[in-house]
Amino acid sequence: MTCTVKVENMTQRVITPSGRGFLLLDSHPAGCDRSVRDLAAAIPRLPAPQRDRRPVALVIGSSSGYGLAATIAGLVRYGINGLGICFEKAPGRRTGTAGWYRTATTAGIAADCGSGFSFRNADAFADATKDEAAAILAGQYGPLDYLIYSVAAPRRTDPDTGITHASVLKPLGEGATTRMLSFTADGEPALTETVIEPATEEEQAATVAVMGGADWQRWITALGAKGLLADGFRTVALTYIGSELTGPVYRSGTIGAAKKDLEATASRITKDLAGIGGRAWTCVDGAAVTQASTHIPGIALYTSLLRAVLGQALQSPAEQAVQLWDQLTGNAPLDLDEAGRIRLDRWELDPAVQAEVARRWHAATPQNIGELADITWFRSQFRALYGFDIPGIDYQAETETDIPWPGGEEDHGERP
Repeated sequence: MTCTVKVENMTQRVITPSGRGFLLLDSHPAGCDRSVRDLAAAIPRLPAPQRDRRPVALVIGSSSGYGLAATIAGLVRYGINGLGICFEKAPGRRTGTAGWYRTATTAGIAADCGSGFSFRNADAFADATKDEAAAILAGQYGPLDYLIYSVAAPRRTDPDTGITHASVLKPLGEGATTRMLSFTADGEPALTETVIEPATEEEQAATVAVMGGADWQRWITALGAKGLLADGFRTVALTYIGSELTGPVYRSGTIGAAKKDLEATASRITKDLAGIGGRAWTCVDGAAVTQASTHIPGIALYTSLLRAVLGQALQSPAEQAVQLWDQLTGNAPLDLDEAGRIRLDRWELDPAVQAEVARRWHAATPQNIGELADITWFRSQFRALYGFDIPGIDYQAETETDIPWPGGEEDHGERP
């Protein structure tokens, strides 16, 4: 294979996974490309007459997890036009981030679908990004029909105060002990317990500032002020509730406080949108292996057990994204709970499912964890986030790493 050269660096090379914990240092471009194409292939298309009008959508957090699934489902099933925003790192000494490569493939899928859908690599929290997005929408697409907010970040700089807040994953009130699944260097599972100290009031407030509804509200306000929200505009912020097993650290912890703020924000936004008949909801997704979820204490073990209990009945982000779009567009009735949240996680929180997961959680030992949890599936899913363990990819072959951003846009700097 002929190698290309850029500034004396080989841009074609063999890429192997290396890193620590649930963080890999390099991503595999060909594997990332295939994973996105496989995701798109899993989205059922609607008959052509139902896709004549192309809705305009903005997806904030479009390069990974549920935000990526929502972007692909919107493109393939509803032919959306619009804009995706994410914050990824360009190829350099190391490969680009997985989201960089996934976005390049997503742009190709948009073109294949005949959609006018572009991407910007920028900090979603910055007012400058909101201004740029508004200019693109006004110049190319017109007012928004839908906005999907799917942002998980470790820190946020408040545009008004200039203060940078950092989020933490900690319980509230008192410490919590949780069970943890990890992997040794040779890929063997390890089961441990860890004690997590409670958050301070300052840490809780900072987490709400990062992961709560402030930025979602700011996006709606900024776009509305410029007349870029169509009549009947609908917006959702993606969220998670999860099991009582992970509750002390997650839903009852600092992130849970942020999620409650997100839910309160949905009500405020809906009131603000009354003049155009708009609505805002939070959408509760089910468990999945994502780059955000793997950092939550206890989630790796819980998701592995959940998969062992449900098997193929565990719904993928793609399946849930299809349900979300069908409900947002009116092709399916909204599945709302008593708090007004869209629920896509009922399959996960079924009492019988949770009872069996809990039984396995408490029964698991280092000796029997491989029998109670789907360890092979989880590890493969985790590695697939970086483009590894994807069927059909030759990982011994050199692959091109210097993939350009769609449309030739330059990288806007380091990720947060």
